[in-house]
Amino acid sequence: MQYYVLLLLTVLFWSGNFIVGRYISSEISPMELSFYRWFIVLVILLPFFIFHFKNIMQVFKKQYLNIILLGALSVTGFNTFLYYGLQTTTATNALLINSSTPIFIILFSALILKTTMSKVQWLGIVLSTFGVVYLILKGEIDHFFDLTFTSGDLWIIAACIDWALYSVLLKFKPKELNAFEFLTVTTIIGVVIIYGVFLYQGYSFSFDFVKNDDVLYSMIYIVIFPSLLSFYFWNISTPQVGANKAGQFAHIMPISGAALAYIFLDEVLYFYHLIGLILIFLGIYLSIFYKRKVF
Repeated sequence: MQYYVLLLLTVLFWSGNFIVGRYISSEISPMELSFYRWFIVLVILLPFFIFHFKNIMQVFKKQYLNIILLGALSVTGFNTFLYYGLQTTTATNALLINSSTPIFIILFSALILKTTMSKVQWLGIVLSTFGVVYLILKGEIDHFFDLTFTSGDLWIIAACIDWALYSVLLKFKPKELNAFEFLTVTTIIGVVIIYGVFLYQGYSFSFDFVKNDDVLYSMIYIVIFPSLLSFYFWNISTPQVGANKAGQFAHIMPISGAALAYIFLDEVLYFYHLIGLILIFLGIYLSIFYKRKVF
């Protein structure tokens, strides 16, 4: 039972990341939030890196291209896309669109891992895709031909695709690295890449954001809960309950996140949110849970 509680806490913390990211979106730029979040995580992980330096570097020398790609997708890409999206879309919309990630995982699994899919699973993909489009269009199907997509919604879709690709490529994660070693080395890679983009966009290294209490306290939450604790809880619980059962907890995020957005951000829940949610979850059920052998 304790592992299920930890998994529940994990997805609740991740849902909070969407809420907090939206809450401070006008106070700090997406690039700054992404960089400082992971830079602080890196500082915390540095003692662990030093202690495990020999093994990490031996594995990195052998599989550096693989590790760099995984670090770029997870630490650099996903979080940066997410925070850009949260500047111009609601946290509720972002969480609902995020529900389409398993569908992209199935598609990448078929393309990269040559996983076969049944007709029912394809039907699930179609339903979830329609649900995402319906959600993005705010329930106004007539706007489909006008392509009235917001930049925030498109950034969230990019984040979903990024995380799906990362999840599939995790199959090739170096087995010689344990969970924390892998997190440490990918964090280093991700921070290096983000810092390069950070400088290219004209930012300079500064901790001025600590003067803003909202940003400071939000950053503390993001670093401790969605970053460090969530990864730790996920890593120790998933082997105990199995990947399939653990993965189902991710689908709690839209529900818990929408509730948090309603409570803390005063975001309104509309009827189109319900329709989009139903279509996405029906598609996920048909494409994933109806035939679990796909994974």
